[in-house]
Amino acid sequence: MEERRKWWALAAVGSGVLISTIDGSIVNIALNTLVQAFQSNLNVVEWVVLGYLLTLACTLLIMGRLGDMYGKRRIYLIGFTLFTFASLLCATAPSIWALIGFRVLQGIGAAMVQAVGPALLVTAFPPSQRGMALGAIGSFVAAGILIGPALGGILLRYVGWEAIFLVNLPIGALGWWLTIRSIAPDQPARPGQRFDLVGAGLLALALFCLLLGLTEGPLWGWSDGRVIGLFAAALIGGVLFLVWEWRTPQPMLNLRIFRRLAFSLNLLASLVLFLGLSFNLLLTPLFFQLVYQFDLQRTGFMLVALPVALSLMSPISGRLSDRVGPRLLTIVGLVITAVALLGLSASTPVTPPPQMLGFLVLLGIGVGLFQSPNNSTVLGNAPPEALGVASGLLAVVRTVGQTGGIALAGAIWASQIFALNGGPITPITAAPPPILAGGYDVAMRVAALLAVIAIVPSLAGGRALQRQFAAAGRPVAD
Repeated sequence: MEERRKWWALAAVGSGVLISTIDGSIVNIALNTLVQAFQSNLNVVEWVVLGYLLTLACTLLIMGRLGDMYGKRRIYLIGFTLFTFASLLCATAPSIWALIGFRVLQGIGAAMVQAVGPALLVTAFPPSQRGMALGAIGSFVAAGILIGPALGGILLRYVGWEAIFLVNLPIGALGWWLTIRSIAPDQPARPGQRFDLVGAGLLALALFCLLLGLTEGPLWGWSDGRVIGLFAAALIGGVLFLVWEWRTPQPMLNLRIFRRLAFSLNLLASLVLFLGLSFNLLLTPLFFQLVYQFDLQRTGFMLVALPVALSLMSPISGRLSDRVGPRLLTIVGLVITAVALLGLSASTPVTPPPQMLGFLVLLGIGVGLFQSPNNSTVLGNAPPEALGVASGLLAVVRTVGQTGGIALAGAIWASQIFALNGGPITPITAAPPPILAGGYDVAMRVAALLAVIAIVPSLAGGRALQRQFAAAGRPVAD
């Protein structure tokens, strides 16, 4: 029974990851449709996406802490219920502002699901199979990235914008049933626990200001007073959060968790890598459309290569990490990632498209090799009573890395295009293809450098883990 239950648990957590990943991308393709449906403008409709993502990022750690306090299964079920109900509300929204509000509710539900999902797997699978289980989750993420835009396009064309939210209802119901069936009931909550409301508020404020500043900076201008104010508020909120967490007796985030070097260093490696990967996320689709002059359909076909390779490699990497240990796989994955990004940087208007396709496949392989063993190391070195917080930290690091990376990539790309052009050009996409390719070259070289830099904390984290095993008298798999 226990052997079957863990596979059902993987299906339950996988369905949650799948539905929240799909929902993060499926709405992007519908923005123009929503502008017309609600007779609004793009600046307002963008908050349908931004409200969801900001809410998700700002509440992940909070939900992880609630899972540690009151039970991960309970928070996961509440999250599934809220997400599914909010999806129904989105489909029946009478106005664009109501839709934005319902998307905020969706973001809260998605945060509950994403924050405690990996932690549930860590408790459902033995340590010898943890990498395999987390690798399978990587496949669900890649599947969501693949399915979202394609499914959204079909539903918008043949059904209507409401369908992009209604499609969540059967998946949500299935995930809720799978969770009830497979996840063991929570242990009784420890008495005397108190939720750190002040810490949660300070953290949410700091993350909101940081992410909003990074998102709107390219549009408002980095010297705009609003952007500077947001970054200042993020800095002040972050400092106040750290001071409060260090002094309060029951913090939301126990800062002593970062004393575990294998935990904190591998978390840092993940942050640096996601900064670099965001360059590809933003700029490679633009390269296909502006330099190669591909239409949306052909561009989408080319971009599928990365998530397909990632979905195939993640479970393989997870199984290998269970057998040979995570250290070698994470380093090899980062080296392959850096080589792939460097290969993409050499693309010009006359580069054969299959060459770029090959490097995108290689990039998916590199990320797949790194991510599963790295996440397994982070969660495996978190205290059992803080697994929810650790799982939430992984998701926050991914979100902050992607948001910051996109802002950095856009700034580097634009500045290089202006330099090659001999001055500003408006719109920037009107620059000649060789100049656009030149900007892509420099930006992707920076991305490759970030992947190389990520090797340093990953290597140090591996050594810390090795010393930890040696001190405990356990054999070390390299």
